[in-house]
Amino acid sequence: MARHQVQLLTRAGCPVCVEVHAQLAELAAELGFDLHATDVDAAAAAGDTAPRAEFGDRLPVVLLDGREHSYWEVDEARLRADLAEFGRPAL
Repeated sequence: MARHQVQLLTRAGCPVCVEVHAQLAELAAELGFDLHATDVDAAAAAGDTAPRAEFGDRLPVVLLDGREHSYWEVDEARLRADLAEFGRPAL
């Protein structure tokens, strides 16, 4: 069965990004979702400028299964509710 994917958009030197990543890592262990972090500046340097163009002024940004979920902080209550409501994603 597939697991939910949570992507954290970050940038180097962002202390809030570090805090949000730590919080999401704890939640991933508890709730069973896959967590991936993407530095938008590194992605832009590698040719993928879309995340930085769209989200660069609101980092950190949390994406749940590819859709924006929250920014600047983890909305933990909403994340828990959305994971419970949506169950497991389709394969």
